[in-house]
Amino acid sequence: MKRILITGADSFVGTSVAAWLGKWPEKYHVDTVDTLDDRWREVDFSGYDTVFHVAGIAHVDPKPSMAPLYYKVNRDLAVEIAAHAKSAGVEQFIFMSSMIVYHASKSLRGTVIDRSTIPAPNDFYGDSKLQAENGLKKLGSDDFKITILRPCMIYGNNGKGNFTRLAKLAQKTPVFPAWHNKRSMLYIDNLSEFVRQAIDRRLSGTYHLQNRETADTVEICRHYNPRLICSRIFNPLVWAAAFMLTPLCKMFANQYYVPELTTYDFDYQIVSFEDSLDRIKI
Repeated sequence: MKRILITGADSFVGTSVAAWLGKWPEKYHVDTVDTLDDRWREVDFSGYDTVFHVAGIAHVDPKPSMAPLYYKVNRDLAVEIAAHAKSAGVEQFIFMSSMIVYHASKSLRGTVIDRSTIPAPNDFYGDSKLQAENGLKKLGSDDFKITILRPCMIYGNNGKGNFTRLAKLAQKTPVFPAWHNKRSMLYIDNLSEFVRQAIDRRLSGTYHLQNRETADTVEICRHYNPRLICSRIFNPLVWAAAFMLTPLCKMFANQYYVPELTTYDFDYQIVSFEDSLDRIKI
């Protein structure tokens, strides 16, 4: 039986992965620990095969005054917990990084990420995650596997963030711009299955995750409001407003991984994008 410790109690990703692994109680035993204070230091890590580190700061505006907190939590805490796990004999440390290490969408100029794309974060969140990755790699060894995940936007029931806000907006508005795009997205069950595979296979290295299909903001809105009227008449407003409203860039800009970067010799993309939308209650 694999014993897994998830750092980041009550988080959307942490609780979802724990529930997913709970489908195989004969194979996995999962515990969680809160990292908001130093109580994690009192936990005996020596009995665990894998530590899945999901604790971090996200879904907040990267204001300059918050920079020290970003680096303290997203970088320093991750490296400190990993070092603690290594000294306790844990075999694998899985770190939740982010697609944002390449950069966050702050304009409507599209981004296509392939194997040649070099990370160039443009906010504290992305930079703190990238610095954490670099610190963790230094701890890696044959006996201590470092598994870095760079998922795109994660969504699912009870998830927070832009997906839920977009779906709720679609249900309330009668009209919407016909600004089609391509976005990488990752349904929570697909992420959870990847984590399960990573544990079973003791993966190490850096992995990029997304659904099999890319998403289109307009089609998401149409799914949750079939009566929605989409018109290109509003597209000039999107273009003009995007210079002042960054959330519009996150909503309408192209940003996706090329498929060959996110496919492996095992299948984790087990839920199609269309089926995932049907499963989510808004």
